[in-house]
Amino acid sequence: MNEFDVPIFKKSYDLYKEFYICLKTFPKQDRYSLGQKSEVVLTEILECLLTATGLPKAEKLPYLDKASGKLNILRIYMRLAKDIKAMDNKKYIFFQDSVDEIGRMLGGWKKSVQPLQQSDLPFKG
Repeated sequence: MNEFDVPIFKKSYDLYKEFYICLKTFPKQDRYSLGQKSEVVLTEILECLLTATGLPKAEKLPYLDKASGKLNILRIYMRLAKDIKAMDNKKYIFFQDSVDEIGRMLGGWKKSVQPLQQSDLPFKG
């Protein structure tokens, strides 16, 4: 399996493609500010995920944490785009649902690579 077959990467890649199409409909004043910033954040998420797929399990967490932070920034940018009417509600809902799904996938991946904490171990008494 190569890194392009990883479901979270594929979902993020597809989200970028959809956003790229949507960006063309942004008003010009927003396309080169908020739209461009959103596009950069999306590419940074892709970079983090792609990097994490190629690393040993013990080294993935910093890249997954960075992707998670970028995903939260993207959520704010998407909401702002809707609020300033650069994006309509239908597109916003689509993007928000996709971002939420990627967030759930990312949370699961992070959980699977985090080392066990003492509190996670079953009680032995």
